[in-house]
Amino acid sequence: MAQAEVAMVGSARGGRGLTILRLALLVLMGFSLGCAEFIVIGIQTNLAHGLGVSIAQTGQLVSLFALLYAIMTPVLALSTGRFRRYSLMLVYLALFCVGNVMSAFATSFGVLLAARMLLGSISGALLAVGVTFIPELAGPRKSSLALTLVYSSYSVALIVSTSVGKILASTVGWHAAMYGTLAFSVVTSVLLALVMPRTGQTDEPATVAEQASLLKEPSVLTGILVFVFGISSVYTFYGYVTPYLEQVLDMGTVRVSETLLVYGAITFVSNLMSGWLDARFGLRSLFFTFLAQAVALAGLFVVGSAMPAALVFVMVIALLMYLVSIPSVSNFMRVSRERHPKALTLASSLEPLSFNIGISFGTLVGGAVVSGPGIRSIGLVGAVLALVAAAMVTVTVRLGRKRG
Repeated sequence: MAQAEVAMVGSARGGRGLTILRLALLVLMGFSLGCAEFIVIGIQTNLAHGLGVSIAQTGQLVSLFALLYAIMTPVLALSTGRFRRYSLMLVYLALFCVGNVMSAFATSFGVLLAARMLLGSISGALLAVGVTFIPELAGPRKSSLALTLVYSSYSVALIVSTSVGKILASTVGWHAAMYGTLAFSVVTSVLLALVMPRTGQTDEPATVAEQASLLKEPSVLTGILVFVFGISSVYTFYGYVTPYLEQVLDMGTVRVSETLLVYGAITFVSNLMSGWLDARFGLRSLFFTFLAQAVALAGLFVVGSAMPAALVFVMVIALLMYLVSIPSVSNFMRVSRERHPKALTLASSLEPLSFNIGISFGTLVGGAVVSGPGIRSIGLVGAVLALVAAAMVTVTVRLGRKRG
């Protein structure tokens, strides 16, 4: 009897250990996806010089990645509902590694752009499949915390890929930054393939119609617009943060890297605050978030190159940057659980969908501003988009109350 009890305790501990490992690997997956997405932002100037293109052209590496991410994530979620989740994850991991190989060994802008397009096409689908493991692994009470950690890993990736990548690109060459991203993606992919569960609750087949019914919910549609305008407002600036720091604030390579490091650290806090805001106030908290974001972005335009005021506004933007994440994700997942349970994978894909439409739109608008009025005006345009996001929050909250 005693031996049986010891065996049961040991099995339970081993099961908890495996669960923790699996959750940790999902966080590392988020970090790897973030590195692959953000690596070009910190090295835009180096890429422009090394590949013989303009700064505005390097913006395509961000905007096209985000555009395909936004388009393909829901398309893949809807069209692969009949396949097992683990098998899909393996296919996406393999393609993710191929895209990073192409990036690391690219010798022309065209090849690098093709690699970014491949990565953008499958990264959102990989994230969407990955986070569907979380409710089963963490349980209902801890799912919010696990989601927060996965999305927070993007901020850590932003810190590493933009600041360290900038140093590597300026000292060794931009390929070195890509090699690091490739190595981490391969290691993470192999570990995920080895330890993630082969079956689960979300393996039940779902038709396109059963999933697409989620998109008939008005509060989901307006919730997508909240995310799109909220993210695009800040990426109008952040998509060109490196040239902004270099050209407007006259920073050298080392100071730019240090600034990006601090910026990234603050965005990690932003992600953690996002979970806290969701738990305390829900989606309605974002109305005041976007008003503050509009003030900070407009402040950049007002102060111009005046230091340290400009740098203060930059860091305030970092603090507000990802507060939109968890309240919006929770809104999508809640509506799915309550009224469209077979659309959970699609619901989890709406975050990367909205996020990357926002990035694509924001960087395209930012590129137009950089090529037109000039880089100093990007804050003012971003402020207008933030006000639109605040209006969308009001609409979404009212629709949710009416539906409830």
